[in-house]
Amino acid sequence: MAFDYDLDFDNINFREQPEKYRVGRGEQGVLMVEPYKSEILPHWRFKTPEIAKESSEKIFEMFKKYQDNDDFVGMDMARKFIQMGYTRARRYANYKGGKKYDSDGDVNEREIDDEKAESARIFEEKWKIVRTDEAYLEKKKEHQKKYG
Repeated sequence: MAFDYDLDFDNINFREQPEKYRVGRGEQGVLMVEPYKSEILPHWRFKTPEIAKESSEKIFEMFKKYQDNDDFVGMDMARKFIQMGYTRARRYANYKGGKKYDSDGDVNEREIDDEKAESARIFEEKWKIVRTDEAYLEKKKEHQKKYG
């Protein structure tokens, strides 16, 4: 389901109006959905494996708390931030400065950064857990059936 970019995201509290939230693909909308963005973003870091471990564990803890509070939108947003931790760390692991393309639009040569690759692996572990969590998948199905 596509994300509804016609919504005025600045004026929507998705905790109070979960019916306006669409799951979207991958990390779609991750930096637009409040109050979750403001709750999760301060904990999202991947510079070193130690920082990635602390970050992924904190966001996973938030995922579980949202789950305990029957808050699917929060669960999905935590899942998106964990996924984004993996994808961004992978980008930085593969390309110096995280820049895949040069100024001419050509793909830069890969330069593997083992430290960032380890950060990506740490986030990937948590991503595999949350994306296959049975309660999460059930809530996702319910949300999509109810709201689209």
